Amino acid sequence: MSSEDESPPQVRYRIAQALRALLRQAPAVHARLATRVGVGVTDLLALDHVTSDPAPLGVVELADRLRIRSASATVLVDRLAATGHLQRLPHPHDRRRTSLHPTASAHEDVLAALGPLIRDLTDITDSLEPDTARAVLEFLDRVNVALERFARSDPGPDRPRETPPRP
Repeated sequence: MSSEDESPPQVRYRIAQALRALLRQAPAVHARLATRVGVGVTDLLALDHVTSDPAPLGVVELADRLRIRSASATVLVDRLAATGHLQRLPHPHDRRRTSLHPTASAHEDVLAALGPLIRDLTDITDSLEPDTARAVLEFLDRVNVALERFARSDPGPDRPRETPPRP
């Protein structure tokens, strides 16, 4: 059955299912990419944050984004610096701080590892008609906003334990 034969509620349901499947793939993609780059998954996520954030990040900001302790982020940064993936440079606005920057070799390693995926995704996006591409982009932007809002939301009150504590 093609989506043209489905009712609007059926199509919306299939879109929701496709988004869920996409989100389930993210950990596996991160793990594969980390293996190809030769770092751990958390290290890879750190490189992603440092690379994609428009403002220079320090260790504390990186810890916040990864939701780890500052001490753990310091160890992670030391490890990435030792492998030549990250460098500490003077912060552009605060002489007391350093900012984290990926090295050229980190960019090269990640791009080489992502090459096959980038080619596949480029082929898919190139196949879209311009109006469809704009609609997909608007949809994905809205989905991304919803995901960010959810990720930053208050988790709410602690839930009671399902099982009683051991004596």
